[in-house]
Amino acid sequence: MNHGQSNTRAISLPGRWFYLITIFFLTLSGFGQMPIFKRYYIADIPGLGWLAHFFVTHYIHYLGAILFLAFTAYMITDYLVLKRKSRQMTATGYVRGALLVGILASGIFLVIRNLAGSNFSSSFIIFLDLSHLGLVMAFLFVSLYCLIFKKHWTTERLQRI
Repeated sequence: MNHGQSNTRAISLPGRWFYLITIFFLTLSGFGQMPIFKRYYIADIPGLGWLAHFFVTHYIHYLGAILFLAFTAYMITDYLVLKRKSRQMTATGYVRGALLVGILASGIFLVIRNLAGSNFSSSFIIFLDLSHLGLVMAFLFVSLYCLIFKKHWTTERLQRI
């Protein structure tokens, strides 16, 4: 018996690719909301001109956020319904989950800010922008750490006999 050392992954390969592609486009379009691609001539590279268009990156970011929220809801439901008894969250899984909650909460407030009739103070909007960006950067650095050191979101539970 190999005591919980299983070769099965918590997420399928297509699910992993969907997650990575969604995170990539969320990051790319999120940075596209800032004028860095035009300012640093990245948008002048053939095929990347769309990165300089605010509303293009804005809608891509919203579409990516919708897909990411749906995927997150699916993964949480899958874990709670099917895998909670056989898998447990790791410390790095909790850290990434907490960072994602902060990113999602600040992102929801930023969407509300864009709706007609919202009256957020300018200092609160700056706080939202900086916290959203800071949490995204923290999430990306923690994810890079987890990739390098092969830290997973969950691990197999040890079966006690």
